[in-house]
Amino acid sequence: MNATRLIATFVRTFPGGPEIGVDNLCLGDGVTVLFGASGSGKTTILRCLAGLDRPDQGQIQFAGSAWFDGARRFSLPAPRRDVGYVPQDYALFPHLTVAGNVGYGLFALPAAEKTARVAETLDWLGLTDLGARLPHMLSGGQQQRVALARAVVRRPQLLLLDEPLAALDTPTRLHLRAELRQWLRHLAIPTVLVTHDRFEALALGDTVVVMQAGRNVQQGVVHEVFSRPVNRAVAELTAVETIQPGRLVELRDGLAVVAVGGQQLLALPGAGLSVSGEVYVCIRAEDVILTRGGPGAATASARNRLAVTVQGLQREGPQVRVNLEGAFPLTALLTQAACAELALHPGDFLIALVKTPQVHLIPW
Repeated sequence: MNATRLIATFVRTFPGGPEIGVDNLCLGDGVTVLFGASGSGKTTILRCLAGLDRPDQGQIQFAGSAWFDGARRFSLPAPRRDVGYVPQDYALFPHLTVAGNVGYGLFALPAAEKTARVAETLDWLGLTDLGARLPHMLSGGQQQRVALARAVVRRPQLLLLDEPLAALDTPTRLHLRAELRQWLRHLAIPTVLVTHDRFEALALGDTVVVMQAGRNVQQGVVHEVFSRPVNRAVAELTAVETIQPGRLVELRDGLAVVAVGGQQLLALPGAGLSVSGEVYVCIRAEDVILTRGGPGAATASARNRLAVTVQGLQREGPQVRVNLEGAFPLTALLTQAACAELALHPGDFLIALVKTPQVHLIPW
């Protein structure tokens, strides 16, 4: 993670409702994703960072400056935090043109500089030809670009995006996901992005903060958090397909031997594991390799071999989810081409290969 820019520990309590808060939230440069299910407190956290909502206690600091200090009853007003904020519904002014929306926050600039800044931002986001249109004349993707343009035209020191792609249809969302990542890299502004979508988190985030029941429960590099959740709740939130109870049998040659469903697997031992301890065995579907067996089926890097039977096939866009049954239920995720090459059908007998580092153990 890059140098820490924002440090926050605070609690926001709602009368008769939930308590939302974060403990030692540390954000650096790049894109940090607040990830969790609906109702986990992500938007509340974002609004507190923006100054649109006020915590009941705690502290928020950005670049060494206090934004909120509950002990001193101090809260820096939202306009003075120099934050760009894009809400879920974009909140464009319906009576202003695209250019008027983008330039709304530049009232302190001389007219010529304001016009130049708006033109530059519209050009960068491919909106130049739409500058005279009103928001209702735009597509969802175009409205999303206008909202982003309005947020960044002031060149804020922090950018906050609340489910920026959630209001779009699936084809537009998939297209703009890649563009948004490029835009955020070009901006080089520390960004906090809220999403409940695992694929958006993986595609857009450098780091991720997992929220559960109003608290941050894990934080780190996005791929590391999604591949090595700290507990079962995080594993379920991050959609690990296979989560099975098991028992750690022994540590052998630097590897953990774990029994699950009558099968022994090899895994990399992690922190908090004890010999003969109960564990959860976590395996992501994309880490399962399927083969019809034979002499070449085993590889040095895939030391776990499981005899499985195909229970069902589910198409998911360009991929196929393969439900398997063996010593324990297992799921694999294949491309349609790989599925066709294997000529898979329910009832087929296969060998599932899982590399040792891809078997993640979580202590009970």
